[in-house]
Amino acid sequence: MTKTMSYRWHLRQLMAARGLFQTSDLVPLLAERGIHLSREQVYRLVTQRPQRLSLDILAALCDILDCGVGDLIEVTAEPVEVRKTGSTTGKSTASAPKRTVVRRPENP
Repeated sequence: MTKTMSYRWHLRQLMAARGLFQTSDLVPLLAERGIHLSREQVYRLVTQRPQRLSLDILAALCDILDCGVGDLIEVTAEPVEVRKTGSTTGKSTASAPKRTVVRRPENP
């Protein structure tokens, strides 16, 4: 059995708990800490789970919201069962992908 690692992003909930209800409220607060992001970038940071996040931004968010990293990011691990195939020969039962052929109309 293996694990699939994931995380939950709690920025919106922490903002609401501190009375910050608009994503644009973060723009000047981040700028005070040397982080200059556009309104669109801040909107995505608040409404979507970030795939990449600089430590400078993470530190600034923790300072603004008076919280720790663990309050912003909740790490989760989901167990995933690895299914074994019934094949004993080691060969895959899946068929090989077929090559696509592009046919062009004949010119008269």
